[in-house]
Amino acid sequence: MPVLPPGQAASALRGALIAIELLCGVAGRAVSLPGAGVLSERAAIMGLRRDAPRSPRGAFRVLRAADGWVGVNLARASDVELVPAWLEAADPDLDAEIARRGAGELAERARLLGLPFAVLPSGPDEQLIARGQVPQVRPFVLSGGPGAQRWELPPTLVVDLSSLWAGPLCGHLLTLAGARVVKVESWSRPDGARSGNREFYDLLHAGQESVALDFGAPEGRAALGRLIEAADVVIEGSRPRALRQLGIDADEVLARARDKVWISITAYGRTGPWANVPGFGDDAALAGGLLAFDPVTGVPAPVGDAIADPVTGVNAALVAVACRMAGGSWLADLALREQIAATVDVPGEPGPLGEVAGPVARTPAGRAPELGADTERVLAELEGSC
Repeated sequence: MPVLPPGQAASALRGALIAIELLCGVAGRAVSLPGAGVLSERAAIMGLRRDAPRSPRGAFRVLRAADGWVGVNLARASDVELVPAWLEAADPDLDAEIARRGAGELAERARLLGLPFAVLPSGPDEQLIARGQVPQVRPFVLSGGPGAQRWELPPTLVVDLSSLWAGPLCGHLLTLAGARVVKVESWSRPDGARSGNREFYDLLHAGQESVALDFGAPEGRAALGRLIEAADVVIEGSRPRALRQLGIDADEVLARARDKVWISITAYGRTGPWANVPGFGDDAALAGGLLAFDPVTGVPAPVGDAIADPVTGVNAALVAVACRMAGGSWLADLALREQIAATVDVPGEPGPLGEVAGPVARTPAGRAPELGADTERVLAELEGSC
C-alpha cells in the first residue's frame, strides 16, 4: 500500500515547472510543460512498482545499521563487485554485516571505494556546513552575476554533456522552451541510458541533435572545447576532476564568457569534502532525508523512482531559464542530495494521503537521434561561425 512521505517534493517540482512557464511568458514565449507526473514517467514506461525496502528498480536497498538507517545502491556490476571489499567479507550477508556496523564506518569505507551509499541524516553534516547549506538547505548554489538587465529569452544553444536522467530532463525541458539542444557524448562511453528503455530515452531526447567525439584524442577534446565555448548553456553531470582531465574547467570557461550559464549536477555538490562522492537518485534522496515508513509493518520505503533525478532536472531547467533572462555568466551548482533536502526541510504537518494515482507517461515527440548522427554537420557549422 502507498505511504505518506515526508516533505513536499512533488509540490516543489510542480512549482518550478510553473515558474519556468511564467518566465517564458514574461519573455513573450508561450510554453506548455508537463506537470508533476515527470516524477514517475520512467516508472510508468518501464512498469515499475513499489518494492520496499528496495527501490522500484531494485538496485537500491534501505537497511538498518547498528545506529540508524542506511542505503546502498548496487546499480552497476562494478558496485556489486565492491561489496566484499566494502564489508571485508568474502561472501557477505548484507543484512547481517550492515546491522553490526555503525553508519559512519560504513559510509567512510564506501566513499573510499567509490560505492554509492547514503545515511539517513539526523542533523547537519560536514558537507552541508562546508557548502553553506545550514541552517536551511537551498536547491542550488549560484555564483556569478547578471549582465545588462533584460526581460527576454534570447536564442539559446545548449550543449548537454550529461547522462541518465537529471541532466537530460533539464535539456528536454529547455527543448520544449525553444532552445536548440546538442547532446555530446563519447564514442567509447555514450550515455548509459541509450542501452536502457528506448521509449524513455526518446521522451527525453527527441528534437535534439547528437554529437559523438573521441575524448581520448586531441582533436576530440579540441572539438569539445569549441562546442563549450559556443554554448549559451552547458549542462554536465560530472565530478569536477573528471572534466579537468579533459582540459575543461568551468570557472575558466565562465571567466572568458560574457553571457553563459553552466549547469553542474553532482550527487553532493562541486565543493566540500564530499565533492567527489558518487551517488544516484535513490541514495541521494535518502541522504537528503527522504524516507517513508509503512505505518503498519514499519518497513522503510524509498520514495518514488530515483526521485532526486527528476527534481534536480526541473530545478536545473528553471535556473537555466532565469539566468539566461538575467544575462551574464553564472555557475549553478546543483546537488541531487540538496534538491531533496530542500523539499524535506519544509515547516508544517503533512496532510492526509488521499487517493494515489498510478504513474502516467507522455508519448515521446519522436525518435531520439542515433549516436553521433549530427556530428559532422554540427562541427562544420561551428567551424563556419568562427
